[in-house]
Amino acid sequence: MRIFYASDTRPTLVQSDLWRSNLYLSLTDLGHDVVEFQYDLRETFQYLDTKNPKHLEFIKKNRPRVTEELVKQIRAAHEEKPVDLFFSYFYDACILPEAVEEIKSLGIKTVNFFCNASYQLYLVQEISPHYDWCLVTEKFRLEDYRALGANPIYCQEAANPNVYKPYDLPAEFDVTFVGQAYGDRSHFIKYLLDQGIDIRVWGYGWQDFSPEYRQANRPSTLKRAVNIGCRLMTREGWKIAAERIKSKSAVQDSDGDGSPHCSVIPVDLPSHLLGGPLSDLEMIQMYSRSKINLGFSTCGSTHTTGERILQIRLRDFEVPMSGGFYLVEYMEELEEFFKVGEEIVCYHNLEDLAEKIHYYLKHDEKREKIRRAGVERCRRDHTWQKRFQAAFKEMGLK
Repeated sequence: MRIFYASDTRPTLVQSDLWRSNLYLSLTDLGHDVVEFQYDLRETFQYLDTKNPKHLEFIKKNRPRVTEELVKQIRAAHEEKPVDLFFSYFYDACILPEAVEEIKSLGIKTVNFFCNASYQLYLVQEISPHYDWCLVTEKFRLEDYRALGANPIYCQEAANPNVYKPYDLPAEFDVTFVGQAYGDRSHFIKYLLDQGIDIRVWGYGWQDFSPEYRQANRPSTLKRAVNIGCRLMTREGWKIAAERIKSKSAVQDSDGDGSPHCSVIPVDLPSHLLGGPLSDLEMIQMYSRSKINLGFSTCGSTHTTGERILQIRLRDFEVPMSGGFYLVEYMEELEEFFKVGEEIVCYHNLEDLAEKIHYYLKHDEKREKIRRAGVERCRRDHTWQKRFQAAFKEMGLK
């Protein structure tokens, strides 16, 4: 099958080829003739929030440009040799819906992959109905896609075994987490440190939790006053200020069942435990360098609302595929992909998390058995290659 593929290479501002390694390379591994969109989408993927006035201003100017170039390249590729499928990882901010319709008018099938509809469905609600199919990783959002007029196919995340693999490295760290610092993650880390657990973190934003870093990078009083004054001159600025003042009264609490429910009050973490972003290879190797790899399931800042949303993540397959022992917050959907307690381990609340860390650090053989079982399960069932084969079969494509 001849596929025209379009996406940025990475999910965040951090330099990474994460999505290209998982999506594009897996499609080529299956033997498909994949033509890649030749366009630098890095800036496009920095301005995706259509509810943000600053983003929206950029989107209005940028979206027509990307649309024009996309259609131009697809037409050229199609004339050279017929394209069977247009495969994208796009947001509304990337292209105009008319582009999808024009591509379909050429006789090309279209599919869009998106993995954050759990709490950001609004970011793809305009373009989704125009695609022939949408690959959706959140089972509970399928009906929401249909309500938009879209045609969703449930396609859970996975990992590319040609990229994510174990490395023969000593397990020098007790507990680690590799990923961005947002949501309630810092409160989990603080709790574990208070329980005497040696945990290290790497990723974008963790330095902000170091008192020394904040002090050294604190703007001058005059500059901060000017910035605050400018923000308060807008209605949106007053709204943000009110929300921040309200959040200051929040305290760490639980929902009565021991499940974590953390405030947005910042915590202080020791600077020597906080690392910056890792390269893709360093990240994968860290899974082998760690006795326990920690995972979080909370989406964004939903822990500050009345509906704390949990989601299966790419990391849930990356870590075990890479040979790491994986400990992640429990959600029922995980049991569809792993034997919990045998291939990965799940925690239910902060106390349970600390107890399981202490337990598995003392039981090397049990930890090793689960780690090996996790690798085998992912290689057998949870590759992107198998996910795409199943999705294409449902689409009636080969």
